[in-house]
Amino acid sequence: MLELEFTTIEEWDEAMWARMERIYHEAFQSGAKTKVILRSMLDRGVGYLHTGVHQGKVVAMAVTGLEGKAVDRILIIDYLAVDQKLRGLGIGTWMLEQLRAWALREHEIRGILIEAESGTTGAHQERIQFWQSNGFILTSYVHQYRMVPEPYQAMMLPLDRSTHVPDDGEALFRYINAFHKVAYRKN
Repeated sequence: MLELEFTTIEEWDEAMWARMERIYHEAFQSGAKTKVILRSMLDRGVGYLHTGVHQGKVVAMAVTGLEGKAVDRILIIDYLAVDQKLRGLGIGTWMLEQLRAWALREHEIRGILIEAESGTTGAHQERIQFWQSNGFILTSYVHQYRMVPEPYQAMMLPLDRSTHVPDDGEALFRYINAFHKVAYRKN
């Protein structure tokens, strides 16, 4: 495992974005939020950027947001990516561990939520297996957005015994949709 440094960025940093942008666009070639939207999320305090840095080079990045009231606050991982050349070395799992520790310490979250593309291709199955190997529970509900061609399923990592993962997952999309609504808001 590489020696990595984890950083959370709460205010837009153009130089840091320039260091992480390649990994973001390499991993999310279609459907990714624009730089303008990401910057707006940070400017309004509804999103965070995170990096994993090895020897001064960004090798992993994530975009997150929080949803829910204090008693049931959930961390939503909007995007998580590792440099293509370094995948399979445990960096994604390391980033998840860092995100979890940060969110528990700073925001007392009850769980971590992601939406994974629902599909049967090898790439889809690899992504699902990555999240499952890190403790996430795949729900059965398949959500179809109006403006996005691919369907999604919610996956959740509960962080305490009182956090319930609904069997079908439809209820989890209330958190995800609320987060997206705030993320895309202009002001």
